[in-house]
Amino acid sequence: MSKHILAVDDSRSILQMVSFTLKGAGYQVTEAADGQAALDLAGSGNFSLIITDLNMPRMDGITLTQKLRAHPKYKFTPILMLTTEAGDAFKTKGKAVGATGWLVKPFDPQKLVGVVKKVLG
Repeated sequence: MSKHILAVDDSRSILQMVSFTLKGAGYQVTEAADGQAALDLAGSGNFSLIITDLNMPRMDGITLTQKLRAHPKYKFTPILMLTTEAGDAFKTKGKAVGATGWLVKPFDPQKLVGVVKKVLG
């Protein structure tokens, strides 16, 4: 059975690229357009990994990560930030709330698959 990944981004084109890349690597992918939609999906779903953007309407990636970490089901689930923000302050904040890793856009599809394989084991 393939691992199920929740991909979260308010950019439709980025979301489609992430989804296409991961589905091509054999993963099942569910898409969410912002943090609130992702949190709603996470409550009813069971995801092996969450990949989220940082800057989004309704709920940003930092807040989403905090809320997921407070949920027993996602306390130890890998959460990757995929964002244009590359500053150390953002990375420190992400790590503080429980982000597993940080990838910067634009992303290399092969690198994304490599990181996903690494965090999912």
